[in-house]
Amino acid sequence: MEQLLRVQNFTVSTDGFAAGEHQSLERPFGDADPGALMFWAGATASWPNRTDPGGSRGLDDYFTRDFTHNIGAEIMGRNKFGPERGPWENEEWRGWWGDEPPFHTPVFVLTHHERPSFTLSDTTFHFVGGDPADVLEQAREAAQGKDVRLGGGPTTVRQFLDAGLVDTLHVAVAPVKIGAGVRIWESPDELLDRYHLEVVPSPSGVAHHIFWRR
Repeated sequence: MEQLLRVQNFTVSTDGFAAGEHQSLERPFGDADPGALMFWAGATASWPNRTDPGGSRGLDDYFTRDFTHNIGAEIMGRNKFGPERGPWENEEWRGWWGDEPPFHTPVFVLTHHERPSFTLSDTTFHFVGGDPADVLEQAREAAQGKDVRLGGGPTTVRQFLDAGLVDTLHVAVAPVKIGAGVRIWESPDELLDRYHLEVVPSPSGVAHHIFWRR
């Protein structure tokens, strides 16, 4: 079967921003409030960081539960790994996820400044250059027949969209405005020349946008 490149549970504001300005070590989403964006997933029964019983079921829970299904590798941009720009000054710091990253697969971090791979628990981070098609080929090989998830951020998602490499795209539009930062789109209509689209509203207030190739 074909290995798909999938964007999953990618959440943006109603004005199309996935992150605000002024990203820092303490603020991975910059000026944007990650809780206001990701509340829909955090409220579900399947949220992996849930420490208490309960949580919602239904549509939001379905997408949260599906996040790891048949995923064998992830691709992410450098700004999703960390806020540092330019040459790596501190290779001892190993990302925002602690000793147990949520990926559980090989992760390919796009960067112009390569560094040695390292492993935390069952996640190995590789730091790679090259164009999107070359990186996707590496990720597909590492995925061993499973699909590859394109994790973000928005600049990386747009890069792979513009290269025609994304097979399916799920974007949750949260009922909040950010006003400035990094967009995935001005409007989802920008993708309709290449993708079918269904929009499914959730009782939580988010609207799930599901795209697949024409």
